[in-house]
Amino acid sequence: MAKVSSLERKLIKSELKQRSEEGCDTHEISERVTTALLRRDNNEELHELYEELMALPIDEGFPYVEPSTLEEIKAERPDGKRDLELKWDKDRIYEQILGAWLGRAAGCLLGKPVEGWPKARIDKYLKDKKIEILDDYLPFDEKILPGVHKVSTKGNIKFMPRDDDMDYVIIGLLALENRGIKTSPRTIAHTWVDRLPFNLVYTAEECAYRNFTNSIWPPMSATYRNPFREWIGAQIRADIFGYVTPGLPEIGAKLAFNDASISHDKNGIYGEMFVAAMLSAAFKLESVKDIINAGLSEIPKNCRLSEAVRDTMHWCETLPSWELVWEKINESVGHYHGVHTINNAALIVMGLYFGENDFEKGIVCTVRGGWDTDCTGATVGSILGLRLGAKNLPSKWISPLNDRLKSVVRDENDNKISDLAKRTLAVAETIMEQKDHQASGLKEKNTTSVNASFGTWELETGWGHQILCFEKGEIDFLNDGYDPYPIVSSSYNNPELKFSFSIDKGGWDFEIDFEGTIDGDELEGVFHMMDTPVKGHKISK
Repeated sequence: MAKVSSLERKLIKSELKQRSEEGCDTHEISERVTTALLRRDNNEELHELYEELMALPIDEGFPYVEPSTLEEIKAERPDGKRDLELKWDKDRIYEQILGAWLGRAAGCLLGKPVEGWPKARIDKYLKDKKIEILDDYLPFDEKILPGVHKVSTKGNIKFMPRDDDMDYVIIGLLALENRGIKTSPRTIAHTWVDRLPFNLVYTAEECAYRNFTNSIWPPMSATYRNPFREWIGAQIRADIFGYVTPGLPEIGAKLAFNDASISHDKNGIYGEMFVAAMLSAAFKLESVKDIINAGLSEIPKNCRLSEAVRDTMHWCETLPSWELVWEKINESVGHYHGVHTINNAALIVMGLYFGENDFEKGIVCTVRGGWDTDCTGATVGSILGLRLGAKNLPSKWISPLNDRLKSVVRDENDNKISDLAKRTLAVAETIMEQKDHQASGLKEKNTTSVNASFGTWELETGWGHQILCFEKGEIDFLNDGYDPYPIVSSSYNNPELKFSFSIDKGGWDFEIDFEGTIDGDELEGVFHMMDTPVKGHKISK
């Protein structure tokens, strides 16, 4: 019988590189890993080596401070304005949201045929096609480009074809439509499992999704056997959280954190927070420099991503061409993988600077920079499109889309882009109404004391009435005819309450998790089984 290769065997070489980039000394263990990989049938040894690798400390001389919890990230931020006090103008904000969706699609589409290509290869393709100035979508060459990319090339575009850079904006929108400002990491994880096909998620997202199916939920889902946790996957999911928080970069960044933390840590998280905050700020701020600084204000000031962004801003302000800036970026952060967060974020900053007054130049120079071209083109197109508004975007980049976007997201396979923008606006209006709610976690937490046992509560849910008693350690579904179910774990960190209970399914224990908040004698949250809403009130201490 063939022996199954372990996850550790598949992933440990990538983890070695990741741990080294995080500031660990991997020299000694890497030699042992190399030796172990040459032997067969030693999965247990590789498991032990992987655990040892994950336990390595950060070197004392590592010059960066890179936490992964929201409170620690907030403590390391520079000063910044968290609420830009935007005047609500529904028509204008809709135009900006639509411009963002359209700009994102256009930038993604431009970069899609050359995704993963280095700059030199893109330059050669243009030279061979006798294109001195790229001022439209790329032409198709069947000898070089896969046939699947033909629908993304000049003269062949009828809609925005499916791309994960657009799928995740829809996934985020679905989660937000369900939970609004209370959208949690767990809500987003369940939305993935419910709506995304597993075979169409990649790298960090594939690892996180695998963890979900093994009941490894956030935040552990981000780090368990996931060496891609600082790659670009979270950064490409940021946009919707900026779209729904006009002028509120702190809330946009917090929602982005909740999304990123299911699959990423450290700079992987910061990349998503940075982009979401920039988009929130772009509803009001006009200067690209100010928009970028708003993004920097929401991530640690002394992390590798912040350093790369600040360096790129300096080069953009002192060098005359994007090509010269690209050379500096490549020299500084080009050692990262082509789909890493940090190097691609530097290209995004470059594209924003050179596209400040020219949408076309912004997406073109970004895509021509190479690496993860569809992702970076999409982000630059999104920010510039939001800043300009749909009516001010060049028709040659937008009209080929025909207001249509294809997706693999279940029940969202073929949408009008304008309809997605309207749905986004509706969520933004809801969040503006909710922004001062205690559950946002941005105001001083509820200081009402709660008995150490958490008390007894009467609950009303989509499953009827329950009595939740922490003293007895059980939850009683009053009308199901069964005995109360045992609570297997619980925690309270004012105002956040979490607990899990176990249902015996004939020898198989099925666990259901609750997460929510307590406000005085009121409780609100969800059971993480189809995100079933829960409301309750305390009936005894």
